[in-house]
Parts: sequence; C-alpha cells; structure tokens
Amino acid sequence: MTEQDAVFAVLDNRGVVALGGEERSAFLQGLVTNDLRKLAANRALYSLLLTAQGKFLHDFILTDAGDAILAETEGDRTDEMIRRLKPYKLRSKVTFANATATYRVLALFGTAALAKLGLTAEPGDAKPFAGGVAFTDPRLPGLGARAVVPVDGGWEAAVAQAGFAPVEPGAYDAHRLALGVPDGSRDMPVERTIPLEANMDALNAIAWDKGCYMGQELTARTRYRALIKKRLFPVTVDGPLPGSGTPLTLDGVDAGEMRGGAGTQAIALIRLELLAQAEDGGRAFAAGDSVVRPHRPQWLTAPSPEQGTP
Repeated sequence: MTEQDAVFAVLDNRGVVALGGEERSAFLQGLVTNDLRKLAANRALYSLLLTAQGKFLHDFILTDAGDAILAETEGDRTDEMIRRLKPYKLRSKVTFANATATYRVLALFGTAALAKLGLTAEPGDAKPFAGGVAFTDPRLPGLGARAVVPVDGGWEAAVAQAGFAPVEPGAYDAHRLALGVPDGSRDMPVERTIPLEANMDALNAIAWDKGCYMGQELTARTRYRALIKKRLFPVTVDGPLPGSGTPLTLDGVDAGEMRGGAGTQAIALIRLELLAQAEDGGRAFAAGDSVVRPHRPQWLTAPSPEQGTP
C-alpha cells in the first residue's frame, strides 16, 4: 500500500445486536469485561462475554447510538448472543434485538484511512458517519477503522466521497491475519479459550479496574498469578494451510495448535517456552505437512514463560 491508500470492505459476516432500555449500560456493566462508563458517542469499546469460569463466549465492539447500544459481533452468532444475555435480564429495563438487517458493518483500512475519516489513532475514537458511526478500531489502530451504518443511509456515497476504494473482504482478512488479531470463534474456540491466551489484555478488551463481571475472578487470577503459558501469534505457512485445531509441534514436541487462516497467513496458539526455543535456534514449527513460522507483532510484547502476561 502507498501512503495514500484507503480502502473499504463490507463485512457481511458481521452482525449487530441492539440493546435498548434505560438500564442497558448498567446491565452490560455487570456482565462484560470492559468498562461501560467509558462508552460514549465519541468512543467505541471492544469487550467480551465470558463463562463463569472465565472462558470465551462472544466478542463485540460496542458503540453508543443514542437510544441504544449497538454490539457489532459475529453475524451467525447474534441470536445466540441474545439468548445468552436474556437470562440475566431479570427486572432490568433492557431490550434486545437482532439489528443485522438494519446495519452494514464496514472495515476501512490503509495508511490514509484514519486521516480521511478525521479520526485519531486513539483506540475507539469515534464520530458520526453516514447516519451511523465510524471509529478507530478499539482493539488496535493498525487495523484501521470500522463503521456501523444504516443499510439505507447512503453509506456508499459517503464512503466514496471520503476517498475509499472497494476491496473484497478477503483483503481485510489478510490485513488482520498479518497483524495477528483473532476474529471471534474462528480463532477463539467457544468455552475453551482463556482471554489472555488470545491477547485480549493487549487488545483493550479488559478493564482491570472495574467491578465484577461474569468470569472476572478467574480472569484476574490468571493475570496476577502469571498462569499464561501460551498465546496467539501470527504465522506464515509454507505448504497447505492446516485446518483450525491442527497440532503444532517443534521437533516432535507438542507446541500448540493452529487457529484460523487464509492463504499463507494464519494464527496459531503457541507455547511461549517453545516459541523462545525456536527463535533461539532459528527453527520452524510443523503442522501436518506444512512448515509454520511465527512472528511477534509489534503491538504485542510477548512475555517470558515465567511472566505469563505482557
């Protein structure tokens, strides 16, 4: 990409859950990993819903739509997310709706993307756009921007006027994979993934100074007792792309497993101790019939095995 690059992809695999009612913020505050007090019209948040045991259920980007909170999440799991939230409603004044048919989710990226939208590199920086909202990706500014816009709000004209050229969703996936950022259950198996193993601490998904939420005790214990021995890393694959769950080995020793990928790029869960050994010896990992070479992204300062957290 050149310095003036700005492209966009329509992410048809993303959905939107709309939470209404006067107690919607308080309701979410007691359930999800981030601090809803930070959510505002000019700031989006990335957050998680966990099991009581601190395992991954759903991830989503929250935006303030005035009379509702919009949760951008996996499109084929929106109804499941609503079903998981409803049992906690009790007497709370909160409503749930699958608003996927009402909104489009766009990824806007390239070296000039944030500037063309008038956004800063501050994670979650948000502003009105095409009847909806555009914001710097709250996980990692290097991903670019996102937009959640009404289907019938003239977003096509707004994107073109801002100077963005269309690309296929696969181009965005390649961008994301190169940075090593996981994408929902494709890279984080449901009810198996520990958030810190998926680098959720480094991707601004967890507020360590907020009160209780579902899975908070075990998440905090994992951090403060330095229990993390594996993390997700971007990898380059030489050979056929291994399927998610394919064991990763180093000299025949179990080193982790593959997660999602496309082409020659993927994400893998790797034991930190063996990653250090491979780097020291200039060796590569194996997954099936393929050679796998991990990379340490600049945004993630991987800990030593003794530390466990960045």
